[in-house]
Amino acid sequence: MATINAALAAIDRHIGFPQSRSRTVARRLQEANALPMGAPGVAPELDADDFLMLVVALAADTTLHEAPRTVVTYMALTPGGAVLGDDAPDSIPRNAGHALIAWSDQALHGDSDALRRDRIEVVAGWPELVIYAAGKEHRFVVQGTVASAWQTNGNRKSITLNGSALVDCLRELFGDKNA
Repeated sequence: MATINAALAAIDRHIGFPQSRSRTVARRLQEANALPMGAPGVAPELDADDFLMLVVALAADTTLHEAPRTVVTYMALTPGGAVLGDDAPDSIPRNAGHALIAWSDQALHGDSDALRRDRIEVVAGWPELVIYAAGKEHRFVVQGTVASAWQTNGNRKSITLNGSALVDCLRELFGDKNA
C-alpha cells in the first residue's frame, strides 16, 4: 500500500504527469468511490489496482467530471472488441483491467526486466488501450467494435506510457521493502 501523496509524487517523477493535475483527477476518482478516501487523520492508501486506475485516468486525458466514468470504461475494454463468454480460455484476458493487473503483477513479482521495453498506449479520442509487449500488440476496444478500424472522425490522440517508467514507479510504491 502507498499513500496517495506518495503515488502522486512517484507518478510525477517517473511518468511525468504533473502533481497539480494528478491531485485533482485523484480527488474526482475519490468522490466517485473509484479510489479510497481515507479517514480523518488517516491518509488514503492505494493498492496497485488503484494506482493503475489513476494512471489510466490521467493518460485518458479527459475532463475532470468524466474521469471516473472514463476509467471504468477503459478498464472494461475487451481484447480486439471480442465478446467473451464464460467458456473463453484463461489465456485470454477478460478485459484491459485484467491485462493491466497481470502486467503490474509481473512488474512487482516476476521478471520486471522483460517489461521495460513494453509500452502501454491510452487513446484519448475514443476508448482504446493498446499494450505493446514482446513484439506483439494487444489492442483493447469497446466490446463489439472492430479493433483495426478508426473509431471516430478526426484525429487519433493518445498517450504512450513507457514500460520502464511504469515498472520503476510500481516497484518504488509497491515493491518489497525488505529486498
